[in-house]
Amino acid sequence: MDISLLFPVLILLLFIPIFLSGRKQKRAMAATQQMQSALDTGDVVVTTSGLRATVVDASYEETIDLEIADGVVTTWLRAAVREKVDPTPEDFSTPAEADSDTVTSADAADTTTTTDSSDTPGTDGRSNDRS
Repeated sequence: MDISLLFPVLILLLFIPIFLSGRKQKRAMAATQQMQSALDTGDVVVTTSGLRATVVDASYEETIDLEIADGVVTTWLRAAVREKVDPTPEDFSTPAEADSDTVTSADAADTTTTTDSSDTPGTDGRSNDRS
């Protein structure tokens, strides 16, 4: 291979990933701007600072009013909205936790409860352990 062709090929190989990542970033930015302009009253959103709120008034071009608590309405720039989320709360327990919460009759039969009076606190809140 000729050395005079090596440099242009090397430059081309370096700029292809830069060009492709720039296109991906532009698409993501356009999708975010479209979501921000389509916000409507009642939408639940998350801001760039991580605040979850409900849109109360979206009639302004640059700003929206968000309700962050009952009766507490604040005004934010539309650009501060990072994403629109599903308004229904999710169950935060994992399947492993859900399985450990259910006790079968065999597990209940194997479990015995013993109480050691030295480990229980007294009426004044201090432990009875004298060691």
